[in-house]
Amino acid sequence: MTVSTLTEPTGAPPTTPGRPGVALTLICVAMFMLMLDMTIVAVALPDIQADLHADLADLQWVVDAYTLPLAALLLTAATLGDRFGRRRLFSAGMAIFTIGSLACALAADPLMLNTMRALQGVGAAMLFGTAMPILGHAYPDIKARAKAIGAFGATLAGATAVGPLLGGFIVDNAGWQWIFAINVPIGIVAFIGARIGLPESKAEKARRVDVAGTVLLTISLAALVFGLIRGQSEGWGSALIVASFAVAALTLLAFVLRAARGDQPMVDLELFRRPGFVAIGVTGFVVAGTLVAATNYVGLYFVNTLGYTPFEAGLRFLPLTVTSFIAAPVFAQLSHRIPTIITITGSLAVVTGGLWWASQVDAKSDWTALAPGFILAGIGLGASSAILSSAALASVEPDRAGMATGVVNTMRQIGTAAGVAALGALFAGRTGSRMASDVAPAHLPAAQLGQLQDAIASGAGRLVADHAPAQFRAQLTHAAVDSTAYGIHTILLVAAMIAGAATLVVAALLARARRAEPAAQ
Repeated sequence: MTVSTLTEPTGAPPTTPGRPGVALTLICVAMFMLMLDMTIVAVALPDIQADLHADLADLQWVVDAYTLPLAALLLTAATLGDRFGRRRLFSAGMAIFTIGSLACALAADPLMLNTMRALQGVGAAMLFGTAMPILGHAYPDIKARAKAIGAFGATLAGATAVGPLLGGFIVDNAGWQWIFAINVPIGIVAFIGARIGLPESKAEKARRVDVAGTVLLTISLAALVFGLIRGQSEGWGSALIVASFAVAALTLLAFVLRAARGDQPMVDLELFRRPGFVAIGVTGFVVAGTLVAATNYVGLYFVNTLGYTPFEAGLRFLPLTVTSFIAAPVFAQLSHRIPTIITITGSLAVVTGGLWWASQVDAKSDWTALAPGFILAGIGLGASSAILSSAALASVEPDRAGMATGVVNTMRQIGTAAGVAALGALFAGRTGSRMASDVAPAHLPAAQLGQLQDAIASGAGRLVADHAPAQFRAQLTHAAVDSTAYGIHTILLVAAMIAGAATLVVAALLARARRAEPAAQ
């Protein structure tokens, strides 16, 4: 049984595909908005921080409050669409996402913003979970469907590429609120288009909704991310943080046990007994949790430390985003001719090299120090984006296609959420300790030093010196630039080490899967 497949099951209720071009357009519009809202905030975070008086934890939740419900509810949303109607769920998801976007634009404090980001994430899960099944129904011909899926993938890559640049332009010219408000008119049109132009479709034998599994996964992810985000401020050994990690571990264990013993679990654990599929999932998780997550802190660095406007910061992300956009279709074509062990392992290796190269930044660096590494990492990002979904489909039999792609997409979102939280904790710790070392000769009072550490750990960069006495301003500016550059260096270096280790693991898993193929035949 599957969560949702790319084709209608035999004997499904008779429905007509309708106008496939309309379905493809609506799906691409929806996916463009969803992916844009993951990447567009990277250059808006400094303005959100200034306007809403947000600390680093608040900024981390701007990203994670969106990705957590998307990760936790994606598979459940696909099941709900199979059971109750994909057009119905798609329309509901578009309405929720649009309302959430409007509420984000009107947010007056970090709590409201992040609560509404979570509402956006719920809508995004409903849209993402129904997108591929709707395309599968609209394009029953395999060749036509392949072209539609190609357009789907190009849309994801395109949104990722233009996100920082478009976000910077909007923030500079209209304010950060408009990165969310722009979704409202588009969402209204897409909602009406879905109600008018999409035919309804359901699965003949839809799975039961695994409510308990969804709740367990949601609690586990939320507790893990909460512990990572609050650990630096609360203390890693504090009762609250230890309890948070314990809850995350116990609920994850309960989720796995339920999946192993349940009749129709949300995730089929049989997939994780296949080394090839595990390699694909690990790749998606690691690329999102290292490279994609790190861009949020690089955005803060560009604006608050190097002094660029949000639009100028978006321009400086182009080496990463443009190469990713160009690489995606190239590797999509090559993936049919080159063995998976080379393409997937190679994409991770290239990401590793790019992260390591970019990590050479220091207090004397300008943005150009990051550019060569961004170019290399962008190639790896585009390659992995193009390869993973098709590789996931190829790694399983057709009746597990929906489950396989759903799990891989879920692991990507979990990687982003966990990566933002973990790298943020590392950034806060390293910048704070470096700041204390840099300003030690000034013999500042403990209270003032603590305030400086908190400010620099929140990503404030050279802004921490703006209100300092004139005699300390030059020293604090240098200390702020040095400590922030050190924090960026650290998270990129650690990300490179994680990606490098993952490359070896993925290579071993794919080699094992390749050896198993002749035996299976």
